Amino acid sequence: MQDMPNCPKCHGEYVYHDSIQFVCPDCAYEWSGEEVAEQDSNEFVVKDSNGNILQDGDSVILIKDLKVKGSSIVLKKGTKAKNIRLMDADHDVDCKIDGQSFSLKSEFLKKA
Repeated sequence: MQDMPNCPKCHGEYVYHDSIQFVCPDCAYEWSGEEVAEQDSNEFVVKDSNGNILQDGDSVILIKDLKVKGSSIVLKKGTKAKNIRLMDADHDVDCKIDGQSFSLKSEFLKKA
């Protein structure tokens, strides 16, 4: 019997082949075997406003004033954030500025 791939969505191991598609009974995700090869080649890459690739632990500088939603705080242009963490989300950079945690979009940052 051929080795079945794990589910790309939930990484479940109980996958079966249903005519032309693979099916995961745990999360009900269906995919063709060709899609998995394409997804593996796409790595999670975060770039700053200048196109430089960001990595965990980098330092970044804000390129414009940002109002913090739900508060009266304004993060000023030129503020430096050290030791960033990259997240696979809409706001893809987590950092601490003046002891407070913020999630920022990489389009408003440049690598220091």
